[in-house]
Amino acid sequence: MRLVLHGGFGEKGRTCVAVESEGYRLLLDAGVKTSARGRDDYYPAITRDALEATDAILVTHGHEDHVAALGWCLAGGFRGRILMTPQTLRETDEALAGYAEPAHRDRVRAAAIEPLPVGPDALQLGPFRVSTGRSGHVAGGVWCVLADARVRFGFCGDVVPQSPVFRMDPLPTCDALALDASYGDDDVSAAERGAQVAAWVAARAGGCVLPTPRYGRSAELLAILPGPVALAPGMRDALRAQLRERDWLLPQADALAQRLDRAIDWNEGAPLPRAALLCYDGMGLAGPARDILARARATRHPTLLTGHVPDGSPGAQMLAEGAADWVRLPTHPTLRENAAIAAQTRATWVIGHSCEPAALLRLAQHVPALRSDAATGDVIDI
Repeated sequence: MRLVLHGGFGEKGRTCVAVESEGYRLLLDAGVKTSARGRDDYYPAITRDALEATDAILVTHGHEDHVAALGWCLAGGFRGRILMTPQTLRETDEALAGYAEPAHRDRVRAAAIEPLPVGPDALQLGPFRVSTGRSGHVAGGVWCVLADARVRFGFCGDVVPQSPVFRMDPLPTCDALALDASYGDDDVSAAERGAQVAAWVAARAGGCVLPTPRYGRSAELLAILPGPVALAPGMRDALRAQLRERDWLLPQADALAQRLDRAIDWNEGAPLPRAALLCYDGMGLAGPARDILARARATRHPTLLTGHVPDGSPGAQMLAEGAADWVRLPTHPTLRENAAIAAQTRATWVIGHSCEPAALLRLAQHVPALRSDAATGDVIDI
């Protein structure tokens, strides 16, 4: 089995990995690097010849760093099968609206996209027996394990072992594994970070702004925020859609429907509310958050960022000016959780995606099998 790292290794964003065996070529994810818009490294580092030779693309979930280059792949010569869960398909178009060229978005809308089954031995793709499981990151998000005649390779995509809302299924044993290393060696638990977010919001009775992705972290914020919650346009429908996906939710998520019913609808142009205002996206690069963050910045309205903040984004500018605070709410594995995943799968060869080299090197001190030198552009035989 051969891996070709087309994006997301030694960097954050444009996650994309080719897995090859017996002449068959499968691409796992096709994301963009949000901090590189307008540059060549916005898209995966993959040639037209490689795209034309690719038999299928499997998308783990609908966030832009994993799916927003899908139309670019189609424009670049890919003509194979596309597989994703129905929930991911619903979210993909919204990710493309913010991060893809309109012509690329149209190509995805016109493409024949197959539903991805979830479970052990879910399907066969060429020589690969594919198993999938719920990722805990978002409704419809999956990890996958590819097994050919010799090797079992596990790909985490984005996973959250201790989400307060979404279920994560345990990965089976693997020979090789790609971890979601987004947080490097950060080992602060989801419960502790959640308490920090709740305390920050409780201390701002006059209201605050919390930019978030529409899917995934938005539901987790709804679960932990104290006091009144307001929703920017588009947030209620996204939250309602997630809370309908009962098979992807933990039992305690049942109470969120009532919390959603009590939330206030905020309309653009109205004064910023005396409540915690959830708006998308999480970086201020797209959606209502783009204008909301500009207003918050101008009026010094309290703003809390809780996820990745790419260089050059409105969120990053506000942080640099002291106009926003940041508490990273774990929507990826902590150090301890990644060490547990590696031990659980018994993988003897591990790489990590979505992580800068220095943090990956520190993580490798706790995950002995981790190859901290793996980088976008590498070709690896396992």
